[in-house]
Amino acid sequence: MKIKENLYNKRIISIDALRGITIFVMIFVNELASITNVPQWMKHMPADADAMTFVDLVFPAFLFIVGMSVPFAFNARLIKGDSVKTIWTHTLKRALALIIIGVFMVNAAEGYDAAKMIISPAFWGFLAYLMPIPIWNKYAKDFPLWLKNSLQYGGIVVLIALYFLYVQDTGNIGMTPKWWGILGLIGWAYLFTVVYYWLVCGKLGAMIAFLVLCVAANSVNLTEGSVLHQIQWLSFIAGHLTHASLVAAGVVISLLFFDRKIPAKINWGVLGFVVLFFVTGYLLRPYFGISKIKGTPSWTMFSAAICTVLFYFLYWLMELKKQTKWSNFFMPAAANPLLIYILPGVIYYFCKTINIHIIPGYFREGVPGIIWSLVFSVIMLYVMKIMNRFKIQLHL
Repeated sequence: MKIKENLYNKRIISIDALRGITIFVMIFVNELASITNVPQWMKHMPADADAMTFVDLVFPAFLFIVGMSVPFAFNARLIKGDSVKTIWTHTLKRALALIIIGVFMVNAAEGYDAAKMIISPAFWGFLAYLMPIPIWNKYAKDFPLWLKNSLQYGGIVVLIALYFLYVQDTGNIGMTPKWWGILGLIGWAYLFTVVYYWLVCGKLGAMIAFLVLCVAANSVNLTEGSVLHQIQWLSFIAGHLTHASLVAAGVVISLLFFDRKIPAKINWGVLGFVVLFFVTGYLLRPYFGISKIKGTPSWTMFSAAICTVLFYFLYWLMELKKQTKWSNFFMPAAANPLLIYILPGVIYYFCKTINIHIIPGYFREGVPGIIWSLVFSVIMLYVMKIMNRFKIQLHL
C-alpha cells in the first residue's frame, strides 16, 4: 500500500467532534436505559417495531466514525515507516482486544450461576470492567518499566483467572460468547473492513464495491431459507458484514471528503451517497423493516445517511467556517473513547459489590431520571478531562 499524499499529516477536528458528541450521547442513553417511565423515542425500539430512534443511531455512528478514521490511521503508520508486519500485528491486536473486552462485558451482565461462583457476580463484573485499564493504558515514556509490566501482566492474569472463576447457568466452567457485545461487534466489523482496505490499497472504487457486498450479504443473511444459513462460517461472516457496512460507509465518505488535492465547495459525491443510502434503505424496508436489534440493511443505510449529513454539517461548520471553540466541551471524550465507555461499568459494579446506592430512587424514573442521565454524562466528560491530564488513556 502506498502513502495517500492528500491525507498527509491531516488532523480533522470535525471527525473528533463527531466522535465526542457520539460518545456523550452514548453515555446519556446508556444511563437512561436504567430509568423507568421515559418516552419510547428515548429508548431502543423493539425488534419488531419497524422503526428507529436517535438511541438506535448511537452504535452505527460509532462504526461510521471508525470507518472515517481508517484511511488516516493507515496513512499515519505508513508515513511513520511501520513494516507490513507491524501494521498487521497492531490491527489484529486492536480487533482482538475489542472482542475480548466485549465478551467479558456480556458475561458480566448475564448467563452466570451466582450460587456456584466463588466470588460474587458483582465483584467479577467489577474486575472484568476494571482490568482493561491497566492492561491497555497508554503509559508515559518516563513511567517505571517494572510497574508498567506489573500492571499490564497482572491485569492479564486477573482476566485469565476470571475466565476460570466464571460458572455458567448450565453449570459449565468458563465464559462463552453469548453475543459479542458492542465492543466485540465493533472489533469484528473493524477487522473485516481493514483487511479488505489493505488488500485493495484503499482504493475508493473497491471500497464502494465492498460496501455493496456488505449490504447484499446482510440482506441475504436475513432472508428466510437462505443458503448462508446452511454454511455456518458464511453466516458468521455475513452477520458481521452487517456492521462492517457502516464502517465501510465511513471509509467511503472519508475518502470522498479528504483524498483529493483541492476540496470542493460542494461535495456532490458525498451528497450523492446520502441520497443513495436513503434510497437503498427505503427500497429494502418492505422486505426487512428497520431494526437495530435484527441488524437490518434499512437500519444500516438510514444510519449511514444520517451520519453523513451530520458530519457534512460539522465539516462545513468547523473546517470551512472555522467555528471550533464550542467543541472543546466534547473533546475529552473524543481523546479517550474506550475509557469513557467502560468507566460507568466500573462504577456500577463497584457500587453493586459494596451494596451502595449513590442516586436516590427519585432520580431513577421519569423527568428526574432524564435530568440525572444528562448530569451524569456531563460529569463523565469532566472525569475524562481529569483522566487525560493524569495520562490515563486507553490505547489499543
